[in-house]
Amino acid sequence: MRWLITGPIGLVLLVIALGWYVSLDVDDLKRRNTPGAPSITLLDHEGEAFASFGQRFGDYVDLEQISDWLPKAAVAVEDRRFWQHPGIDPLGIGRALIRNIQAGRVVEGGSTISQQLAKLAFLTPERSLSRKIKEALYTVWLEARLDKEEILEAYLNRVYFGGGAYGVDAAAERYFDKTAADLSLAESAMLAGLIRAPSRYAPTRDLALAQRRAGVVLDSMVDAGLASPAEAAAAKAAPATLAAPKIRADTGYFADWVAAETRLYATEDARLLVVETTLDRDVQRAAEAAVQTVMDARAAAAGVDQAALVAMTPDGKVRAMLGGRSYAASQFNRAAQAERQPGSAFKLFVYLAALEAGIDPSDTVSGRPVEVDGWQPRNFDDVYPERLTVADSFARSVNTAAVRLSERAGRDNVIRMAERLGITTELRSHPSLALGTSEVSPIDLTAAYATLANGGRLVWPQGIREVRAGSGEVLYRAEPIDEVVLEPSTVRAMTAMLEIALSRGTGRQADLRRFAAGKTGTSADHRDAWFVGFIEGAVVGVWVGNDDGRPMDRVTGGGLPALIFKEFVLRAYGDETFRPLPPPRKPGRGPYPVEVVGEVIGDLIDGAIDGLSRGLKRVFGN
Repeated sequence: MRWLITGPIGLVLLVIALGWYVSLDVDDLKRRNTPGAPSITLLDHEGEAFASFGQRFGDYVDLEQISDWLPKAAVAVEDRRFWQHPGIDPLGIGRALIRNIQAGRVVEGGSTISQQLAKLAFLTPERSLSRKIKEALYTVWLEARLDKEEILEAYLNRVYFGGGAYGVDAAAERYFDKTAADLSLAESAMLAGLIRAPSRYAPTRDLALAQRRAGVVLDSMVDAGLASPAEAAAAKAAPATLAAPKIRADTGYFADWVAAETRLYATEDARLLVVETTLDRDVQRAAEAAVQTVMDARAAAAGVDQAALVAMTPDGKVRAMLGGRSYAASQFNRAAQAERQPGSAFKLFVYLAALEAGIDPSDTVSGRPVEVDGWQPRNFDDVYPERLTVADSFARSVNTAAVRLSERAGRDNVIRMAERLGITTELRSHPSLALGTSEVSPIDLTAAYATLANGGRLVWPQGIREVRAGSGEVLYRAEPIDEVVLEPSTVRAMTAMLEIALSRGTGRQADLRRFAAGKTGTSADHRDAWFVGFIEGAVVGVWVGNDDGRPMDRVTGGGLPALIFKEFVLRAYGDETFRPLPPPRKPGRGPYPVEVVGEVIGDLIDGAIDGLSRGLKRVFGN
């Protein structure tokens, strides 16, 4: 009997709800209600603009102004039965459910293009039963008020294609620098492939993955009869590539890195942000030229594809950042986003922990084979010296000695030292920790070395000096860090060992006529090679390797990375004659001991009294 009461009530409510939705204006679909983001303008350290960012909302374009290939590609991969179903497709839902059960996870959704448009145009991303009911009602309304072409047109004008691009007009301009009408089959397939997972498949992140995804779309188009096998084969043979980016290639990686952080300081009503950065364009150009010069001459023979470089002042102001050999080819920032094994460059933390444990650089340590928990390290040159000084073991990068020192100082202390100096990735407490088997990012490792150049004070990489709203209101201003994490005596000892490692150790190819200190690093099977070092006024980290982890042809940190470091320093800072780095001052004290200052002041007072006495004698006599 209950249905006799609830049934009519539910029917009335449904009629009222449908009446409300039918009252909506179709023109709402052409209004931009997609959540926006502020426009960002970046200035270099001299106040010159070098990049701008902002989500792209292209013009609303009619279906006739869109290449015929894109609607076909979208239908083939997103909603094969779009032209047959009434908005909600029970067959599609059932097919997706079966595939998800077979895969044991969600691999396919059952939403139609009409349902997706309903979500994009009228609903929030929340997941709830009421939202699903609203989605169904909106979908029914869309199918009742619009024909299929209008639904598809509105969908392509609203869907997110990644890279900050909302709608086909913005996406065509963003990725291919052309209008939606001029999209080729290959380009249309790539755009349609982005809809399902725009961040994962974005060609700006991984062009090869986006091209493979476009191949899947092309196969779907052939299966659906929306492209011929010959047309799909031709598109696969000449896959879509990106147009040259609007951001200058020599600043692109730095600009992306800073823009991502800038958005953290945006307020709800700040639609325009002006950001003063730490970038030095001259230093940035030197970084690009140094990497290009060395890599063009040696990379092919060495079996290495990529390189990254970051340069900062001793207090962490990033002056240059190169996240790869070509920003146009790949916007993945290997300087800030990649996490790779640092090899012996990690020994900095081992030897710092040893110094704090009371071990002196002049002490001796065995380089003979050692076994810890069933694991035995090997020395790079298979030479195992009986005894050598701690300083020599560092300069020669003797693995067996480093493992002994790590165990003596305590692995946990080594990990705490790395974390104290700003390493944020997970460090595994294994005996091989001493040899850099835990991944780190180039920018974090460079900042850790900068702590020494900064006199033992903590360094965080800094790309932003100030963020202002369009009104001039200051939303953020960088403040100096004054946290001492290393004692001056430890800094002096470690700096001396780094200088020896560069001048007559594994980093000899980076040696300069001026003061320089640094350390090489090479991971297992030559998959990563590093050089991190500093001169007076600059700290530089260099990494080379392959994105897929493929071994290089015996490339070590003392090879390509050391050469890039030297080439960069010469281009950016010149070939100055040797000038040693001044010893760091103790926190809170002047450069002279208080007793020396007292003696100087005393001498000045005595001299003043003596002079005054002689003057009075001349005037008044004895």
